[in-house]
Amino acid sequence: MSTIELYTKGASVWVPDPEAVWVSAQLLQDYGPGDKHVLLELDDGRKVEYPVAQPSGLPPLGNPDILEGENDLTALSFLHEPAVLHNLRVRFLDYSSIYTYCGIVLVAINPYDQLPIYGEEVIDAYSGQDMADMEPHIFSVAEEAYRTMSREEKNQSIIISGESGAGKTVSAKFTMRYFAVVGGASQQTSVEEKVLASNPIMESIGNAKTTRNDNSSRFGKYIEIGFGRKGDIIGANMRTYLLEKSRVVFQASAERNYHIFYQLCAARELPEMRALKLDAAEKFCYTNQGGEAVIPGTDDIVDLERTRNAFTVLGVYPDQQMELFRILAAVLHLGNVDIQASGRGGDRSYIDAKDHSLAVFSKLLGVEGSQLAHWLCHRRLAVGGEMLVKPMSGQQACEARNALSKHIYGQLFSWTVRRLNAALRAQREQPRSFIGVLDIYGFETFERNSFEQFCINYANEKLQQQFNRHVFQLEQEEYVREELAWSRIEFSDNQPCIALIEGPLGLLDLLDEECRMPKGSEESWAQKLYDQHQSQQPNPHFRKPRMSNIAFIVLHFADTVQYECNGFLDKNRDSVFEEPVNILKASQSELVAELFQQDPAGGSLSQPEGKSPLPNGSLRSGKRAHREHKLTVSFQFRQSLQMLMDTLNSTTPHYVRCIKPNDLKQPFVFDPKRAVQQLRACGVLETIRISAAGYPSRWTYEEFFSRYRVLLRGPPDQDQVQASCRRALPLLIPDPEQYCFGKTKVFFRAGQVALLERLRAERLRAAGVVIQSWVRGWLGRRRYLRTRWATLTIQRFCRGTLARRQAMRLRYTKAALVIQKSYRMVAVRGMFLLIRRATLTIQAFTRGTLARRAHKQMKAERSAVLLQAALRGWRARRAYSRLRAAVVLAQCCVRRRAARRELLKLKAEARSVERFQELNKGMEVKLMQLQLRADHEARESGALRETLSAQREAHSAEVEALRAKLDSVQKLLTQRQEAPRVSAGLTGREEEERRRDGEKSAQEILRLTQEVQALQTVRDTFEKERQELNTRVLEEEKAQEERARQSAAQSSEALRAELDEERRKYQGLLREFTRLEQRYDNLREMSLLTERSRGHRRTDSTQSLTLEPLSPTPCSASSGPPAFPAVLHSPTSEEVRRISVTSPILEMRVWGSYTPMEQLMERTGVAKDTVGKMRGEDLGHAYDAVRVANRFLESQLRSQRGQWEKELEALRQQHDVQELLEAREQECVRLRRELKELRSTVTLRRLLACTGPPTAVTPESSPAPQPQTAAVTGLLECRKKEEAKLIKNLITDVRVDVALALPPGMAASVLFLCVRQADCSGEQTRARSLCSAALTAIKGALKKHCNDVDMTALWLKNACLATDLLNQHSFKQNGTPGSEDLVPLTCDLGDVSRALGDLCIQAYQQLLAITEARLQTLIVPAMLESETIPGLSASGLKLGASRKRAGSDPRAMGAAGSEAPSMAVVLRELGALHAALSRQVLAPALLGQAFNQLSHLLAATTLNSLLLRKDMCCWSRGLQLRYNVSLLEEWLRSRGLQAGGAVARLEPLIHAAQLLQVGKKTDADAQAIIQTCTALSSQQIVKILTLYTPHSDLEERVTLNFIRSVQGLLKGRSSSQLPQLLMDVRHVFPVTFPYLPPAPLHADRLDIPDTLKISFLRRA
Repeated sequence: MSTIELYTKGASVWVPDPEAVWVSAQLLQDYGPGDKHVLLELDDGRKVEYPVAQPSGLPPLGNPDILEGENDLTALSFLHEPAVLHNLRVRFLDYSSIYTYCGIVLVAINPYDQLPIYGEEVIDAYSGQDMADMEPHIFSVAEEAYRTMSREEKNQSIIISGESGAGKTVSAKFTMRYFAVVGGASQQTSVEEKVLASNPIMESIGNAKTTRNDNSSRFGKYIEIGFGRKGDIIGANMRTYLLEKSRVVFQASAERNYHIFYQLCAARELPEMRALKLDAAEKFCYTNQGGEAVIPGTDDIVDLERTRNAFTVLGVYPDQQMELFRILAAVLHLGNVDIQASGRGGDRSYIDAKDHSLAVFSKLLGVEGSQLAHWLCHRRLAVGGEMLVKPMSGQQACEARNALSKHIYGQLFSWTVRRLNAALRAQREQPRSFIGVLDIYGFETFERNSFEQFCINYANEKLQQQFNRHVFQLEQEEYVREELAWSRIEFSDNQPCIALIEGPLGLLDLLDEECRMPKGSEESWAQKLYDQHQSQQPNPHFRKPRMSNIAFIVLHFADTVQYECNGFLDKNRDSVFEEPVNILKASQSELVAELFQQDPAGGSLSQPEGKSPLPNGSLRSGKRAHREHKLTVSFQFRQSLQMLMDTLNSTTPHYVRCIKPNDLKQPFVFDPKRAVQQLRACGVLETIRISAAGYPSRWTYEEFFSRYRVLLRGPPDQDQVQASCRRALPLLIPDPEQYCFGKTKVFFRAGQVALLERLRAERLRAAGVVIQSWVRGWLGRRRYLRTRWATLTIQRFCRGTLARRQAMRLRYTKAALVIQKSYRMVAVRGMFLLIRRATLTIQAFTRGTLARRAHKQMKAERSAVLLQAALRGWRARRAYSRLRAAVVLAQCCVRRRAARRELLKLKAEARSVERFQELNKGMEVKLMQLQLRADHEARESGALRETLSAQREAHSAEVEALRAKLDSVQKLLTQRQEAPRVSAGLTGREEEERRRDGEKSAQEILRLTQEVQALQTVRDTFEKERQELNTRVLEEEKAQEERARQSAAQSSEALRAELDEERRKYQGLLREFTRLEQRYDNLREMSLLTERSRGHRRTDSTQSLTLEPLSPTPCSASSGPPAFPAVLHSPTSEEVRRISVTSPILEMRVWGSYTPMEQLMERTGVAKDTVGKMRGEDLGHAYDAVRVANRFLESQLRSQRGQWEKELEALRQQHDVQELLEAREQECVRLRRELKELRSTVTLRRLLACTGPPTAVTPESSPAPQPQTAAVTGLLECRKKEEAKLIKNLITDVRVDVALALPPGMAASVLFLCVRQADCSGEQTRARSLCSAALTAIKGALKKHCNDVDMTALWLKNACLATDLLNQHSFKQNGTPGSEDLVPLTCDLGDVSRALGDLCIQAYQQLLAITEARLQTLIVPAMLESETIPGLSASGLKLGASRKRAGSDPRAMGAAGSEAPSMAVVLRELGALHAALSRQVLAPALLGQAFNQLSHLLAATTLNSLLLRKDMCCWSRGLQLRYNVSLLEEWLRSRGLQAGGAVARLEPLIHAAQLLQVGKKTDADAQAIIQTCTALSSQQIVKILTLYTPHSDLEERVTLNFIRSVQGLLKGRSSSQLPQLLMDVRHVFPVTFPYLPPAPLHADRLDIPDTLKISFLRRA
């Protein structure tokens, strides 16, 4: 089957487009041979006819959807430009992946945004991993180079190229960072710090703003990073290429000069800069030509400060920096020197003697202004052996001035590079190998191209040729390795273009020849080019423009470029007259004289020692130098480029191509036109062409069999995979030229994999049709049987329903008859009852009417009687009321007068000022007054009631008297019949007066009542307010208490977190101290080995220095932490390189004159007696250097120890409360001790009274009793001369089998009993010395067994037990409950206890380090790659998955017969640690902390690898991962370790496995993911969804809409988690050792075996 047969209906193709370069289309009909066009449907729905002249003109085919987003472009089925462009666009825009492999090339697209993919956790994830296993990254390329260098001991090169603004410098920076971490230390090394410090300097003096980039590098650089024998960085060297010096004197529109000039102008107001006499950048000729002096978003003053700090790091002192700035300022002033024309026709020129710029220039550089003014306008010629001075025209003088400016700047640039290389040069040894990082300009083409673009493109032609040949070589090596019968691959070699430039009579030769001509010009040079390369020997890569006679066109590999000849000769000569340079050599400034006394480095290339540097320019004088043509810039650049190519050819290159996605610098915006242009220029498409010319698709036989076994004939045979593939492939692809069989792989031509995919799809489709037919038949039969069964069932149910309905109908009929009968009976009975009730009702109404009539008559009679009685009573009451009203009126008049008087008094009091002041004294006073007033009113009311009752009694008495009087009056009235009218008038007036008085009294009483009620209301209001205030106060108190409780809880949590952080920092300091101690030990061993190699056997001061302990013992006066051995595990090949023996004092003197060895020895205090004796020996200087390094390192360690002591002291001062409690406990202990002493004294007196003579024993005369000596028994006594033997037999030389057979803590128990016995005997010094010796011996034992888990756990147990015993018997713990029977130690061993605590931390860290080192290489293979569930991932294989990158080197697969990493191996290692800890009966809390740390390591390492490996993000791997994690969970729970948080550390892995297995299509799935994956950060969730790869063709990719939906839901998520992508593998949880009071020790209870050989101990 040929590729043409793939052009069928529905196939995807690519067609050119003027905007998008290439657009996708779909064939609407099959293509047949002879068709002149094909019908296509574009993505926007338009239908077009694509013309096809011949089959080779068919549009390129599209790749299968399953290959979309591949991380290696060479894995695509169809390798062509549109496929590459589309794949890069999809990865960049849809997946936010800026890195993509293209064979051996890493394509890096500048995102113009900060991405969290460069942290130390990412470096850890890529360290030691194969390139094919990880996602593309700059760290992967750096790791490949580093591993190849370490394995093959061959130099490497990383070539980073690209356009200006593509990210070359950033890529080089991250590469340097990676090398510093994996090849030196976890933190920045001094070399890396200096290299990084060089970046601001090189950017300031070598970068400028162009139309394409605001920070464009105008030079190329090659940094060689030297590595030592152990793989650590020991030095570096930088070479620079082709500085664009013409920019110093000329800038195009919208461009700037070098940044340093604008930085100095911006900082002109600083006090130290005022002497430079600078002005704004717009005022200088060299900085105002571009028209843009300010870059938006850039602060030149801040950049200058960064530059000055970098100079300081590199050892350039402030005074030298100011000299440097004076030279740069002088260049600016030189550009403003006014050269005026004079003479006839302007053939002369002069400079005014009062020119301000010239005066400032002369003052800054310390030269004679008049001489410089003269030689800027004149030149010296040699004519006939005589020297003549010839004046120059104004134009020539300006050119001479500009040449001098460029020369000064070039010399300054070269000096800076030399100083940088001096700082980075290796000091202690020569580098064994190096890795070079080449940051060089990419192919450039502008509207106007000059000499700089010509040199840049020439360099890219050379690099492209080297790249093509290297790719070709890798392809051929692959074919040879697989023993293929191959023919030579043809590729487009650009050697003819290179020969056009550098060959005999090439462009450069003709340019140099024209420069040697006295009257050479650009026009004559252009004519020579036309004659040589167009007329005489036509070159296909050379053309002449149609519209110009001073330009030429070169057909480069990337593009066709037209160069303008103007300026080529001047830039190539780059000459400066000798006389101004001689004036500068005589400058009073040391730096200026130094710049021009030395020969500058050629092309700013820092040459190695022993080689003569190439001049940076030629010096014109009266007598021309010999062979002056070698001094041209083109010759220098050609030589330096050839040296670079020789270096690259001697190394293994690695390529990074940086792509600029858009010119607007917008984040994640992809411009296809610019991308294609750069892909063509950087050689990525050439790699595709070379790969496509051979066999681009390669499959191992196992992968091919797994993928295409459906196409194989016969039963599949797993044991004969290769034979099956060889038999089946000729039947599938008849043309044998389209494939080839290798030893381990089968190779295919371009497009053949797509053919196989089509055959596989057809076979699967045919099989699917057969399966569908059988399934449909089975479904039809099943549907028929179900229908028949359902029909019978329905019939049965229908018949039953009809029968039930008939039966129901019969029941209803019978029921109706019964109802009718009953209803008729009820109706007749109802009628009868109705008639009966009516009759009774009529009778009742008749009888009632008669009764009511009789009752009405009786009622009328009764009413008449009542009316008569009422009338009579009314008359009697009326007479009484009149009499009573008269009495009340008299009383009211009297009381009204008294009330009015009282009211006047109250109103006067109310109007008084004091009353108002008293009422306004405050709420509480008013309440009390109102309360008192209410009580007073109540009392008055009571008094009024009493008065009223008394008045009522008096009134009743008066009424009685009045009645008596009334009787008498009536009698008188009857007697005085003659005057009735007069009496009646008097009575009416009295009644009227009484009525008025009563109304007034009632109104007054009502008013008073209302006032009382108002006062009562006010009182109630105040009472409510008081209750509300009380309630509010109570609530405020409760809220305040709650806030205080919460604040206390928060402060407690903060203090606890701060304590944990301090503990973690302290333990980190211990680890760092251990590492420094290890370096000291290594240096001491080197010193001893050096002495042994020379045969020395004597001991001098240096020998005594190395034999004494590194830190003071606990019994010394120093209270700082003791030193510990730093050997946590056996140094592997990568860890050995981390041990640096560099002497920092040698690096501090890089810039100045180097101090002799004798001065160093005198400064450090090293003895010189042995130096004189060894002066004639070869190793004498090495011995002296080692001794000096020993002394300096010791002083460094002591200073660092002093800092740690200060930190420890600060930590101890934070526990004031604990110290108070301890002081109280000590007071209690002291009181108890005095009580015991008093009891002992009483007991002693009684004994003396019973046994001795009766002598007066007083407390003053009796000796101080020692109750401890008499009370403590069961100890072990060790004589002083046997202490060393005890330490040796018990700790130092004990065998492993004997030590492990001992009961846990035996050594600590024996040593404590010996120390206790010495303490009870009063020998405190011996007790302390024994503790110190034991402490040192345990350190040595830990160092000796640095790889043994069991022994490390044993000494951890002994250290913990010893610490608990000392704390238990100390004064601080003696007052605790349960310790009353313990006698405390008289010797203060607090410093020993602290040292033992630090030793526990060291042993714990060493124990974890051993296990972590064993697990490090097992975690990823066991957790992710192992097939714990057999056959799960073999059911489907993604196209292109599990294949190594094209061109990647094969890796060693490990030792033969070694066990493959699996979960069983991981659990075995964890079980070994758990068994070792359990055997020593360590605290369960300590076990929980240890496995919590290990669980974090397992989870972080596995998750980080999962996030960086696309092949692992699939459904089957998620199931495998979940199963592996469940095994680990079950193992932890079975041993009771879940309480320490070890299981909780695995939650990120569990959630990641669930994320790989759940559905990823609907919005409900997105909601479920957000609710489920709470332990993963937002970045991690999106990354896994982006990397998710379908397990087989049955699955679908995660759509972009779904990922965006998840991102939208994640925005509303709680931001409690840190925004991180990878977990911190290096995070260390601080360890705390619980205090467990041990059981009382007794020598008789210890079963000491004879194998310890400590029978010399005596029981006391």
